[in-house]
Amino acid sequence: MTTFARRRFTSIGWSLVKERRCARFQTRALHVKATEFLQNNQPDWTESMHEVREAVSKICSRYTDEYWLEKDNKHEFPLDLHRDLAKDGWLGICMPQEYGGSALGISEATVMMQTISESGGGMTGASSVHMNIFGLEPVVKFGSPEQKERMLVPLIQGKEKSCFGVTEPNTGLDTLKLQSLAQKQGDHYVLSGSKIWTSTAQIAEKILILVRTTPLDQVNKPTQGLSLFYTDLDRSVVQVTEIPKLGRAAVDSNVIFFENWKVSREDLIGEEGNGFKMIMHGMNAERILVGAEALGLGYAALRRAAIYAQERSVFGRPIGKNQGIQHPLAESWMKLEAARLMLYLAARLYDQGHSTGEYANAGKYLAAEAAFEACERSVLTHGGMGYAKEYHVERYFREAMLPRIAPISREMIFNYIAERVLGLDRSY
Repeated sequence: MTTFARRRFTSIGWSLVKERRCARFQTRALHVKATEFLQNNQPDWTESMHEVREAVSKICSRYTDEYWLEKDNKHEFPLDLHRDLAKDGWLGICMPQEYGGSALGISEATVMMQTISESGGGMTGASSVHMNIFGLEPVVKFGSPEQKERMLVPLIQGKEKSCFGVTEPNTGLDTLKLQSLAQKQGDHYVLSGSKIWTSTAQIAEKILILVRTTPLDQVNKPTQGLSLFYTDLDRSVVQVTEIPKLGRAAVDSNVIFFENWKVSREDLIGEEGNGFKMIMHGMNAERILVGAEALGLGYAALRRAAIYAQERSVFGRPIGKNQGIQHPLAESWMKLEAARLMLYLAARLYDQGHSTGEYANAGKYLAAEAAFEACERSVLTHGGMGYAKEYHVERYFREAMLPRIAPISREMIFNYIAERVLGLDRSY
């Protein structure tokens, strides 16, 4: 049995897993019950995906909506969940086994991120571990053996936390126009510039950062001259300023400014000047995972709406008897399921080695839109109480805006599909 298998079945036991497998396939009447907490009956999932769902659900069940409400109100990072997931080995779900990871695919990681979000953690819970899942893919693929040992092991063990520095204030989604520079000086580089929307920089010890080592006007193609570093977030020269924002208050977003920041050449990932190609390896995976996190929010909101509609009586009858309540929620379930099928197809294709991004982009778009609508309808189903924090759906609604605009906007996804799938001329 592999290390992952031993860890996965320590608390469950082989007999219990077999019993639940049989029950799942013999007694299932519906493949999904929207009112069931973290149900595990999807017929299109593999056994490995079901087992990830079950194990991660056990961890997430310890963290109630009240826990997430408190973290949101106090702007406190959910270190407890991060620690529990690290203890059971989940922070390395896609990492190589020789560094402590489980070497599973994006399909299993997608299940994990959906489960964290769907448990009530939403984008907050998912974002607390998001960087671990895809962020160091460039190190896995292009790092030296020494770098992998030094960089991956403490991240997987939960001893170090990392953040991601790519987007800049003046360039936004136009990554190839990055202005931050790294100049080589002896055995180190000197970095100067700024980044924006860098999540978890308030608590991270490390940063994966993309900067120019050759100015844009000195390269033949704009994709050239960008280099990638994974290094200490040196707060003596890096200024980190948190951005007050709409939702996901417990996981910080920041502007970082740095000048005369010395970074060792040993922290350069791969070859100098090839950073953009390396960073692109994780982009499709990121879209899939963000889509899964959105799905989780949508299902959580729908669960609360359906239960509330059964329990809340007005004018002498449960509001769930009214088609004005039933039909929007039924439509949201169908849209979420359609998005889920697209998203898990994208994950399967990624695991099979497909490098194009049409399904990853489309899945992320559909999941984000379906989730936002489900969260909105959940608030409306609750009526006035949907506006109250104690019912939690207003938090879901606020967080559901995030996957619609990050890590890529709806409009850029439309552009991608129009150009790559429909063969239309580039519009930007």
